[in-house]
Amino acid sequence: MNKKQGHDRGISAFFADNKVGLDVVKYVLERHPDHVKYVITIHENEIAALARSVGCQVYHIDEISERSAKEILIGVDFIFLAWWPKIVPAYIIKTPNIGVVNFHPSLLPHNRGKHYNFWTIVEGTPFGVTLHFVDEGIDTGDILFQSVIEKSWEDTGGSLYMKAINSIVTLFKDRYLDIVEGRYHRTQQNLNIGQLHYSKELDPASHIFLDKNYSARELLNLLRARTFPGKPACYFCDNNKKYEVRVSIKEIDNEPC
Repeated sequence: MNKKQGHDRGISAFFADNKVGLDVVKYVLERHPDHVKYVITIHENEIAALARSVGCQVYHIDEISERSAKEILIGVDFIFLAWWPKIVPAYIIKTPNIGVVNFHPSLLPHNRGKHYNFWTIVEGTPFGVTLHFVDEGIDTGDILFQSVIEKSWEDTGGSLYMKAINSIVTLFKDRYLDIVEGRYHRTQQNLNIGQLHYSKELDPASHIFLDKNYSARELLNLLRARTFPGKPACYFCDNNKKYEVRVSIKEIDNEPC
């Protein structure tokens, strides 16, 4: 248990982006408006407009430098990274009184880094979402709360992305007060069982080689992991032409094998 003496509520800054950031900022501003000292966005967007509409101070990330961070974020207990797409520099990590809490869409320590929804299918690792403290490593900080997401053969990279969005917002809403009021235990990650992936790994892993031997399971997992509406898919090359491949898998009801 981590309870700040003489302080029964967390004054927070939200670094927010995407639908997750919007949902989270809206939730806290509606229920605990006195908690939110600052909202930081990538640029002028719906999140910034919402925060300003209730009198909350808004900054764009470009306005927060190493010099200004201590002044802008002074008195903040927590910084919440709500689907934040940028790497947070050390001078921001060190600013809040208690810590920086990240929203990570995997079941840490599995699938640290990028493209969690692809690698969880390809590598067969457990899936879920995590709220964790940020340190200077890549998704290596202590875990606060997690929620498991079950997978099936019908899932694709696209469906797991949407499940992660919905699950991380629900987890945050369920655990927000536990975090700011200090009702949590920090769990150190066992990085010996986790995997770290970088953006540059995705495209090579998505290349299907026509003369390579794959098990049916391996090939189907690759294809569905990269099936995501509006995004590039797995691909193969033949006669100097490149082809994309997507897949749809549906369970047949009431027809056992």
